[in-house]
Amino acid sequence: MLRLLRYHDRAERELAKYINNVFGFYPRNIALYQLAFTHKSLSQKMNGITVSNERLEYLGDAVLSAIVGEYLFKKYPTKQEGFLTEMRSRIVSRASLNKLSMKFGFEKMVVYVHSNDKHSKFRSLGGNAFEAFTGAIFLDRGYKFTYNIVVERIIKLHLDIDDIEKNDINFKSKILEWSQKNKHNIEFRIVGTKGSNFDKLYVVKVLIDDEEYAEACDYSIKGAEQLAAEKSWHLLQEKEAENN
Repeated sequence: MLRLLRYHDRAERELAKYINNVFGFYPRNIALYQLAFTHKSLSQKMNGITVSNERLEYLGDAVLSAIVGEYLFKKYPTKQEGFLTEMRSRIVSRASLNKLSMKFGFEKMVVYVHSNDKHSKFRSLGGNAFEAFTGAIFLDRGYKFTYNIVVERIIKLHLDIDDIEKNDINFKSKILEWSQKNKHNIEFRIVGTKGSNFDKLYVVKVLIDDEEYAEACDYSIKGAEQLAAEKSWHLLQEKEAENN
């Protein structure tokens, strides 16, 4: 408890305890972690600078990518660049980070403006906070410390790397590879949006040889493309099965 005396109020002490319980360390600069859990819907202007977790999210994305890249490079000494890139993209994908953030309870830690809109839960809220949290650790403790936390407390404890290696979950890559192999034209077309501001959803359609296959929406264009690609892939598999 002596270490908690450095924190100024109950909110800081509670956040420090949470971080120590989940990740095994106490923050040196607690303000960084408070910022990591401040959603852009609560952003404020200070000296002309917008304050939210967006800048930390940007930094954390780069740091996390570097850490996962280094970890995979060491784990798979004989694998080529293509394999390592694909594995890294699966580990740091928005879907993967959202799942991890739910395990850690990040979505309960983030403060944001609540909305009456049915999409107000912000699908990427946790994943964004995960990246911002990584950025906060990096600024607070440096790369080596952050590497150890991500690898030892997150990857090794909460991810099944062998399972990730076996399962190909990038449906956009799968369907693009299929189209090239079978000489089909494929297009991912943004056809509109739903909602506004922080609740905006992007609507994407998949067209194969100008024929509409599937439509999906998500809080990011990439997410909508992946969902539409998955729907299209399953339709293609069904057609293939019918023809055989």
